[in-house]
Formats: sequence, C-alpha cells, structure tokens
Amino acid sequence: MNDTDIRAHNREAWDRQVEKGNRWTRPVDHETVEAAREGRWEILLTPTKPVPRTWFGTLEGHDVLCLASGGGQQGPILAAAGAQVTVLDNSPQQLARDRAVAEREGLEIRTVEGDMADLSAFEDASFDLIVHPVSNVFAPEVRPVWREAYRVLREAGALLSGIAHPALYLFDYEVVDCTGELTVTHALPYADSKSLSPEARKRYKEEGHPLEFSHTLEEQIGGQIDAGFALVGFYEDVDPNADWDPLGKYMSTYFATRSVKLSTSKDKA
Repeated sequence: MNDTDIRAHNREAWDRQVEKGNRWTRPVDHETVEAAREGRWEILLTPTKPVPRTWFGTLEGHDVLCLASGGGQQGPILAAAGAQVTVLDNSPQQLARDRAVAEREGLEIRTVEGDMADLSAFEDASFDLIVHPVSNVFAPEVRPVWREAYRVLREAGALLSGIAHPALYLFDYEVVDCTGELTVTHALPYADSKSLSPEARKRYKEEGHPLEFSHTLEEQIGGQIDAGFALVGFYEDVDPNADWDPLGKYMSTYFATRSVKLSTSKDKA
C-alpha cells in the first residue's frame, strides 16, 4: 500500500470509529468547557496523565494547532481557555466533533482536513503551540511530521507530543487474547500495511480498524532533535484499564515530550 492508500483507509476507519463511539472520538461536555473558561482545565496527550500546565505557556490570544487531534476533546478545551485554535485531522467525522462542540458552546475553532505529515495549508511560523496526542502511530513515517511541525511553529514555539512506545508492537494481540501469553511475534519497526496478510487488511477495512505503524525511539526523539527542536520536557504514562495492552502491567507504554523550536540563522533570514 502506498501512503495515499493508507491515508484513505485510515480516514474511512476513523470515521467508522466515530460511529462506534471510540473513547477518543467522544467530545467534551458543557461542564468541561465552562470549567476551562474559568481557568480550570487539563488535556491528555497520553491515555491517563494530564499534561503539566507549565508546558503550555500563555494561551490567551495565542495560535494553537491541534495536530491529528480531532474528536472534540483537546481543541474545545484550549479554545475555551483563550487560545485561537486550529484542528487538523484526517477524519471528516472527527473534525465534525470539534465543529459540533464549537457551535454548541459558542467557540471559534477552525477545522482543516489533512495529513499530519503535510501542513502545506499553513504558512511558515503560523502557530505558537502544537498539541499532538498519540496519533503518529497512524503515519507511515514520523520524521516528516516533526519537520512540518517545526516549520509552522514560530520561534520559541512548543510542540507537545504523545507517543506510543514501540515495544507495544512486538506482539500479536489476537494470539495474546487467546493464550494470555506475551510472545514476541513481530520485528520492529512494525507496519500493519506490510505485516498484515491481504486477508487481514481486508478484515481491518471491513471492521473499521485504522492501520498502525511503530516508530523507533531514534525517529520519535532523535527525529525531533534533527528537525531543530530542543527537548525540554518528558513524562511516561500507562493505561491501566486497557485490556488490549497487557504489556502495560510491566512497563510504561506511552510517553510525552515537550520540545521547543530553537532559533537559527536560517529561521531569521
């Protein structure tokens, strides 16, 4: 499968996930938005641990890009807290969630359908902050995501990213479900588009499963540094209630990073 096919598959799959009520497609309620307006708010980049408030800096009047972050969750909260929010996502139905909350709550949120690795819809230095939850697992390559994020951030802007640990992809979870044993099955980096059989890919499409990809730590962390970012914040997380993630009983399977765009002579030219 090429990147266009993968993006088309995942667009349809996430639209299906909205229909199924996936937890990451359920928009925030009125009470959460009202609390954000009063300064009482938090968002998630990873399954359970709120992002430290110190990671955000000033929100009031600042331009924030919620990158591959549709679903009516992070965007409305940040807009209610005073940010000028743009949400980019591959799924029209996920974006519809953000528009629905914006209309319900009287918020200004711009929505853009697009690929997280191609931010050509935005000019250089368009945003002060990028919020990027665990979503680059749906991108075949992650380095283009970091490069584009760096380009559209203003000097000293921050990129807040949620990241899945690559070890999650060592196992065939259908086998784990049957045997209860964590048996290493896949070499890393893993890709559904290459590792799944044609029959399994057909089933994924029929059942609305997005295609996923693991990325090495070198790509996830080193890729941000190579793009020009300075890594200034880090924490780990785990989802203790995720039945599909038995590895989480033994280690943190997610982490988050805060990276800042460094100024360079090229940026200033």
